[in-house]
Amino acid sequence: MSDYTDILYEARDGVARITINRPEKYNAFRGKTCDEMIDALNRAGWDKSIGVIVLTGIGEKAFCTGGDQSAHDGGYDGRGIIGLPVEELQGLIRDVPKPVIARVNGYAIGGGNVLVTCCDLAIASESAQFGQVGPKVGSVDPGFGTAYLARVVGEKKAREIWYLCRRYTAKQALEMGLVNAVVPPAELDAEVERWCMEILAMSPTAIAIAKRSLNADSDNIRGIGGLGMQALSLYYGTEESQEGVKAFLEKRKPNFRKF
Repeated sequence: MSDYTDILYEARDGVARITINRPEKYNAFRGKTCDEMIDALNRAGWDKSIGVIVLTGIGEKAFCTGGDQSAHDGGYDGRGIIGLPVEELQGLIRDVPKPVIARVNGYAIGGGNVLVTCCDLAIASESAQFGQVGPKVGSVDPGFGTAYLARVVGEKKAREIWYLCRRYTAKQALEMGLVNAVVPPAELDAEVERWCMEILAMSPTAIAIAKRSLNADSDNIRGIGGLGMQALSLYYGTEESQEGVKAFLEKRKPNFRKF
């Protein structure tokens, strides 16, 4: 892809920046967004002049708010088992031999929270908010977003995050280990730059080997996620799941129990 519509891509001084560019949707992703992010990650991941990849969202309001519910009616609008190639996107963040840093500038909700979970490192603005919403809207991430989240923040906290769908501040995210650092909004770019420069001073081969080794222990989650996505595609066809989407679009509370 030479021209992107849903993301911005910039490579400079050894750092590739991938920015979700859908401010009107709070940087929620549709099928096309995922495909463009996959293309950009491959582009940066195998470019020898690049040592670090930064993933973020445009503006100050949102990092990413997950799947675009307006593109979801029993299935999203792209390719893959559920109409979004999220398995490929999440796996690629782990597979590229470069550290991927989440620059969290606002809401990191739903699939956005999962992207933060999958990134190697995360640096957040004090104004950032985190959380999952799947069970509120008739959805769930049955792979890295659940099983790997438990490894990152602990079993009890991961279950709380998914069962209650609460919002968490940047400070709380730091305390639970979901992010590495929290800074005032005005200092976010400078802090991300500092981390990038420190990584660029290291041996790229050593970093790549370390990343592979760190991933090895949790790579079995990829298989669990594949099974889960098949189940999720069936769940999306049920009235229970579709009630969540309808309620979200109609701005009302869902009534799942009647199904």
